Amino acid sequence: MKLSIIIPAYNEEEHLSDCLSSFVSQTTVPDELIVADDNSSDSTFLIAQEFSRKYDWIKVYKNDSQSLHMPGSKVINNFYFGLSFSARNYDLLGKFDADVLLPPNYFEEIKNYFLKYPNLGMCAGNVYVESQNGEWVHEKISDKEHIRGPVKLYSAECFKKIGGLKASIGWDTVDELLAKYYNYRTMTVPSLKVKHLRPTGKSYNPKAKKLQGEALYKMRYGFRLAFLSALKMSINFRDPKILQEYLAGYVKAEKEKQPFLVSEEEGRFIRNFRWKNIRKKLF
Repeated sequence: MKLSIIIPAYNEEEHLSDCLSSFVSQTTVPDELIVADDNSSDSTFLIAQEFSRKYDWIKVYKNDSQSLHMPGSKVINNFYFGLSFSARNYDLLGKFDADVLLPPNYFEEIKNYFLKYPNLGMCAGNVYVESQNGEWVHEKISDKEHIRGPVKLYSAECFKKIGGLKASIGWDTVDELLAKYYNYRTMTVPSLKVKHLRPTGKSYNPKAKKLQGEALYKMRYGFRLAFLSALKMSINFRDPKILQEYLAGYVKAEKEKQPFLVSEEEGRFIRNFRWKNIRKKLF
């Protein structure tokens, strides 16, 4: 199974070397790894270039984009910039962040799961962050069953079927929901603990939280489900402003009638799936 990894990177000099070191130390290395540098102002490109000189399966390309760096569309557009340089003969395609540390058997184990389950569309380990007391704990931005944005890995067939990645914030939720809609199996492997060196949201522009609310609208959640999702995030981060900002973003998207990311039928499936999970947890 040929494995291609794309790493969209922007001003990642602090963590990129450690991240790439964890890739080259794998028991099964990728067939290609492409670092897409999104016009960084630090030494991100030079660090990636050093690795590309040592390992012929690592490539780095500079994307001369100029717009404000934001989560969502900016990241996905840069992902596709990197993907444009791929050999395109992959069986598994990954989108990874530049600030993760993988356990050495990560890809060997993940490949085994794709071989074991023919209908497996997405698979990943769990993401951990360092706590104040120095312990590595699960990053509670989502449940352990959710495949997180920093470590996305798709079968080529599933990636094509879901229409690739949406250039919008919320892409790393809608992709998994669409995979389920198309009857692909998705799974996380708890034994594969990925260290996330920079917690999610730490470098987000303040506007990003409202964009998260807009994403809930664009995924056709409906207001009640969006409210519960925003409330959960507000509780997890112990920040009441998150609820306010998410809902403000949702209302804004609704008023502007922003385009949806999914069809009516897909949206109906997403709502039913979410409500079913909520009832399962409550009862």
